[in-house]
Amino acid sequence: MLNVFTLANGRLLQREIESLEDLSHLKPIWVDLEDPTPDEKRWVKQYFNLSIPDDAMDEDIEESARFYEEDNGDLHIRSDFLIADDDEPRTVRVAFILNLVNDTLKSHGVLFSIHDEDVPVFRLLRLRARRAPGLIEDAKEVLLKLFDADAEYSADTLEGIYDELELVSKQVLSGDVTDAKAGEVLGAIARQEDMNGRIRRNVMDTRRAVSFMMRSRMLSSEQFEEARQIMRDIESLDNHTAFLFDKINFLMDATVGFININQNKIIKIFSVASVALLPPTLIASIYGMNFQLIPELQWKLGYPYALALMAASAVVPMWYFRKRGWLK
Repeated sequence: MLNVFTLANGRLLQREIESLEDLSHLKPIWVDLEDPTPDEKRWVKQYFNLSIPDDAMDEDIEESARFYEEDNGDLHIRSDFLIADDDEPRTVRVAFILNLVNDTLKSHGVLFSIHDEDVPVFRLLRLRARRAPGLIEDAKEVLLKLFDADAEYSADTLEGIYDELELVSKQVLSGDVTDAKAGEVLGAIARQEDMNGRIRRNVMDTRRAVSFMMRSRMLSSEQFEEARQIMRDIESLDNHTAFLFDKINFLMDATVGFININQNKIIKIFSVASVALLPPTLIASIYGMNFQLIPELQWKLGYPYALALMAASAVVPMWYFRKRGWLK
């Protein structure tokens, strides 16, 4: 899918391109290619004189190839964006090519973005730019606003983790944690820990991208200050992710502690039962060794007496354990 975005009265307008002719009368500042087809790449090549690299969205590229500037002045940035899907949270690699001076359009810069699937941050920026006139002025502003929206999207996701962990905390701290409930709690904690780790990686990647833009000296004074604000927001997110890691570890330890308590209760039952049955076992052993013939022929009350003594010897330890509170 090929979408181009133009500025009209300070608003960002989107148009989907279905042929090369659709580009002929447009002067975009942002060209977005979502899972582009060979034809769409060819249109970009013919109209913008820009070749999309074959490894633009590769995951296993060298770190030095993620941020670099070409001889013609084009900036290449490869950054990961978070998709906080409850069923399958993941990150999507997006390749940006910032052409600061486009000779074809006689305009001051075009941003090209290439990715495999739709990114929530992109939808958020498109919605804001349509509703807020003057939010975006040029291609560099588009890229900065994307990273700003990415930091805010991460913050919103962190708030969701706070809410989920609050529910988990109520279950754990209630004290009535069965093995089945403990399994559900551990599953929920593991999901939130995975999401928190992805957010931490995402903001780290965003910090590197914004830092590269600041070092490239392509930003105006206002844009540079905006980039510094994004960096401050990311720093605050780091503190939250660190706190959540500590909270997750606490809940994990507490849940595992309740599982151990439940297991200890089962072991205690077997321990009490084995101790209570020791006296009857001893009596049965002594009783069986002190009769020369069959007991009921020598003494008709032998069996009833032995059984009564064995029962009494079992009741006394149980009474003692109950008095000490060991059966609760």
